[in-house]
Amino acid sequence: MSRKPEEYSVLVVDDSEETVELIKRNLEGAGYQVYAAHNVPDGLAILESVDVDLVITDLKMPGQSGIHLIRHVSDNYHGVGVLVITGFPSIQGAVESIKIGAEEYLVKPFTDEELFKAVDRVVARSRVHKRKDGGRLRPQNFGIIGESEGMLKVFRTIEKIRSTNATVLISGESGTGKELVARAVHYGGKGSKAPFVPVNCGGIPDTLLESELFGHVKGAFTGATETRTGFFQTAEGGTIFLDEISNTSLAMQAKLLRVLQEKEYYMVGSKKPLKANVRVIAATNVDLMQLVKKGLFREDLYYRLYILYIELPPLRERGNDIDLLIDFFKTKYSGELNRGNITFTPRALNALRNYSWPGNVRELQNLVHRLVILAEDDVIDVPDLPESFRYSAARSKGLDRTLEEVEQEYIQAVLAANQNNISRTAAILGIDRKTLREKIKRYQPQR
Repeated sequence: MSRKPEEYSVLVVDDSEETVELIKRNLEGAGYQVYAAHNVPDGLAILESVDVDLVITDLKMPGQSGIHLIRHVSDNYHGVGVLVITGFPSIQGAVESIKIGAEEYLVKPFTDEELFKAVDRVVARSRVHKRKDGGRLRPQNFGIIGESEGMLKVFRTIEKIRSTNATVLISGESGTGKELVARAVHYGGKGSKAPFVPVNCGGIPDTLLESELFGHVKGAFTGATETRTGFFQTAEGGTIFLDEISNTSLAMQAKLLRVLQEKEYYMVGSKKPLKANVRVIAATNVDLMQLVKKGLFREDLYYRLYILYIELPPLRERGNDIDLLIDFFKTKYSGELNRGNITFTPRALNALRNYSWPGNVRELQNLVHRLVILAEDDVIDVPDLPESFRYSAARSKGLDRTLEEVEQEYIQAVLAANQNNISRTAAILGIDRKTLREKIKRYQPQR
């Protein structure tokens, strides 16, 4: 059975507000879900957060051109159709855009009928391309890079839960992309046009977190010179993403539990309850049940958050996804920096595959970005990699290291992945900061 228009998402990218509004009005009137951007970087940001079936883009725009967007879609998204529109028709532009992945080409001004016919043709082809395994639709990837079985399981779960408003708990190591998944759930759901508000609970002092989440009235405490809305009010009708939920105090957990149970909250200093018409998505990089057993996390809140659950696999368990991510970030940063065609040697790729990636996708992204910036030519080899990677390349399979040597290497790698942040590194290693500092001191070379 073919999908209905309302089941298709369209991204329109054009620096002309009039053109964007015209296309958006026509397609939304026909039932399509339409997202809009006025430049390529904003369009790329939407692609990373939303599952899109069709991209409609202008060719000539300030900054990055539509050609860059078409190439990015062609290189990174399977089954996403591309329709090019332009007010500067040329055979060369048409040929180049078609060659790199565009499927239709419209010249401004065009009629509504021409637009709908072109969209219908591209959508029909997109539907065919997405069908695999005897007619089954491959799970949508929601703009997230990955083809490993672990990530396909994540995509299938997102598809199942995105249309509900139930609370979601996302678990995964630091850097695995928990916010990307939260955005996919939000933008794929009923409240996609309402705000998505991310809150890093670990980055806000507990004394301020209540005011930040729920807002406060004037005079509620010293320094409250005016009434201020909180994140829950900002997210009204949409989604609030509570990252690092494990870092909240037991007192704050009790207030969050009330929001989930009663669907209401109080601004600091107010006795008037406010309704919470907000979907809550929480994320953690630690085992919350272990915290429950230690008395550090409320069991009742845990089960309120655990209604729907997504577990993100660490990068070291994602197989060939490492190659896909390297290629994606290499293309992204090479384009931004006008570095041309950067390539990795087989030796360098093998070293990257054998690395444990304690910082996961975030660490990989930062490394590729740094390598593209610092590369002296267009080929990146093992000597261009940080020392820990070169060491892994030489002895990745060796069993001749002492336990102390393995520990030292791993601690240094985790520190590097987290920009030498002691707190984050200690949390990943599962030790306290004092113990970590003692180990670092012990492993420093004696002078």
